[in-house]
Amino acid sequence: MLIIYGNQELWNSVGPDEQQRLFEAFDAFNKEYYDTGELLGAYGVADAAATKLVRLADGQPAITDGPYLETKEYLASWYLIDVDSEQRAVEIAAALPSAVHQPTEVWPILHEASREAGVDIGVV
Repeated sequence: MLIIYGNQELWNSVGPDEQQRLFEAFDAFNKEYYDTGELLGAYGVADAAATKLVRLADGQPAITDGPYLETKEYLASWYLIDVDSEQRAVEIAAALPSAVHQPTEVWPILHEASREAGVDIGVV
């Protein structure tokens, strides 16, 4: 899994032409790696201000606005890839258009839950 962190201040400092260029670069990146079969999914998330925190309190969901960030960076998107090696995952992470501005975390996925509850289908 490739995890990209956003920084709203940094993003706002980029002009609209550069933002459009980055969107187009991500579209090209996504197409290239979907075509190789290595990209399983790419998911962007809403701005941190749209996030809700859910806790269980007295058996009921307690919902608050959040997260309360102590840093300027927040989870912005993640990519789910299927590759043969860590080296290949690093190569793909380095090819992300955002790699010039923001680091990308590369996290191995240990297993996946199947649709049948409680069944571990192995290491991905």
